[in-house]
Amino acid sequence: MWQKKLLDRWLRTMDVCAFSIRFWDGRVDSYGKGKPKFKLNIKNKKVLGEILRQPSIGFGEAYMRGDIEIEGSFEELLKIFHGTGQYTQPNSLLGKVPVFFTWLKQKNRLGQAQKNISHHYDIGNEFYDLWLGKERMYSCAYFKKPEDSIDTAQTQKIEHICKKLFLKKDETLLDIGCGWGGVIINAAKKYGVKSHGITLSKEQHAVVTKRISDEGLKDQVTVEIVDYRELVKRGIQFDKVVSIGMFEHVGKENIAEYMKVTDKLMKSGSVGLLHTIGKMHGTMTDAWIQKYIFPGGYLPGIDEITTLMAKQSFRLRDVENLRQHYAMTLDLWLEEFEANLDSVRKMFDEDFIRMWRMYLLGSSTGFRYGNLDLWQLQFTKGLRNDLPITRDYLC
Repeated sequence: MWQKKLLDRWLRTMDVCAFSIRFWDGRVDSYGKGKPKFKLNIKNKKVLGEILRQPSIGFGEAYMRGDIEIEGSFEELLKIFHGTGQYTQPNSLLGKVPVFFTWLKQKNRLGQAQKNISHHYDIGNEFYDLWLGKERMYSCAYFKKPEDSIDTAQTQKIEHICKKLFLKKDETLLDIGCGWGGVIINAAKKYGVKSHGITLSKEQHAVVTKRISDEGLKDQVTVEIVDYRELVKRGIQFDKVVSIGMFEHVGKENIAEYMKVTDKLMKSGSVGLLHTIGKMHGTMTDAWIQKYIFPGGYLPGIDEITTLMAKQSFRLRDVENLRQHYAMTLDLWLEEFEANLDSVRKMFDEDFIRMWRMYLLGSSTGFRYGNLDLWQLQFTKGLRNDLPITRDYLC
C-alpha cells in the first residue's frame, strides 16, 4: 500500500493529461482532467517497487516482459516521462550500483567501444533492412515536405550534407562511423570524390564492401573496421571529414580527444560536418537506453561541443537543429517496424519487439516534446573567406 501511495503522491504533483492506472488487484486510480488519453495496466505488484527504485529501467523492463500494458495512446504516456525530469539519477545506494557500471561502459576505451557498437549494430542486417529504407541510413533524415517518404528524405539528407561539405571532384572524404555506406557511396558517384569510411560494426562493413564491389567503385570508395583513434596514427589527412550519428557513441571523457583526432585528420582549410544528437546541456543517455539499446552513449551539450572545437584550429560556420526532422524520421521507422512484425518475430522474441517499439516511439516523443536535439555543425580547419556567405547554396 505504501508504494501505491508514494506513486499516487508523485503523479499528483505533475501537470499531466488525463489518464488512469489499473492495478493488479482491480483498483483504478485516475489523474488529470478530461477524457483519459490512456490506461496503464500494472499486472504485477512487484512493478511498483521497480519503478520507484529506478523509474526508467523499472518501467522499461516491466513493459518488455508484459507486466505493463497500455491501452490508448502510448505516446501520451511517454510525453509524461519526457516532461517530468524523472530521469535524474537515483540517490539510493541500490540505484547507484547500475549507474556505476553504466559509467564504466560510457568511458568507451578502444576495446569497449567496439563491444558497445556491436551490441546495437551487429544484431543482423536483415532486421534493419525491414524498416530503415533502401539506403539503410540509421540517422535523422531531411524532409522538404511532411509527406516525403523515408527514402526521399534520406536521399535529401545525403545531398544536404554533401552540399555543406562543398565536395569537389578528386577530393578525399573521410566518414567517421560510415554506417552502411550511404554517404561515401553517393558522394563518390555524384561528386567524384575519393571516399573512405570507417566503422566498428562487422555487419555494416560487410554490406558496404559488397555495395562498393557491386557498383564498381573499388578505385573510388574504401571502407575498413578501425577506430578513429587508431586511424590518426597513420598520419593521413583528408580534404573533407564528416561524422553522422557516431558522435553520440564517443563518450563524455573522449570528446576532447575526438576533436584533437579530427583536427589531425583534416588538411588545413578543409571543411567538416558533425551530425549528432545532443541537448542544450550534456547528459548520459537514459538508463534503460544505456542498458538495452546504446551502451556507452552520451548526449553532448551544444556548449561542450563548441567549447572543445574552439580548443582546436576549428572555426564554426553554421549550426542547424533538425530536431523535428528526427521525430518525423522515427515516426516512419516505427511505422515500417510495425508493418513488418511478422518478419521481426521470425528473428526475435516478443520482449525484443516491445523493447524496440518503446525505443523508437520514446525517441520520437523525446525529439518532438522533450529536450532532445539533432545538431548539424559545419566547421572549417582554419579561417575560410571564400565560402558562400548565405545558405542559398543549400536550396
